[in-house]
Amino acid sequence: MKYVNADILPEELLKEVQKYINGVMVYVPKPEGVRKGWGVNSGSRTSINRRNDEIRQRFSQGATVEQLSEQFFLSRDSIKKIVYSKLK
Repeated sequence: MKYVNADILPEELLKEVQKYINGVMVYVPKPEGVRKGWGVNSGSRTSINRRNDEIRQRFSQGATVEQLSEQFFLSRDSIKKIVYSKLK
């Protein structure tokens, strides 16, 4: 998150904002639709999707939920959510 001084705002807008807050930092979120999803920048989302695809593939080849749970260090419930989510 980048810090920007408020004097970039038009004077009228700055005075209006100062009626509500004064001398504190304010977070201004990006508009809806501009935000990137969780894990997009770091690559975490891609990594998890690859792992889940591998879990689904191994399950379809006969691996049990218990085996996958031990192999991927996830709970049995997590494995079930992964393998049954795309099969529907």
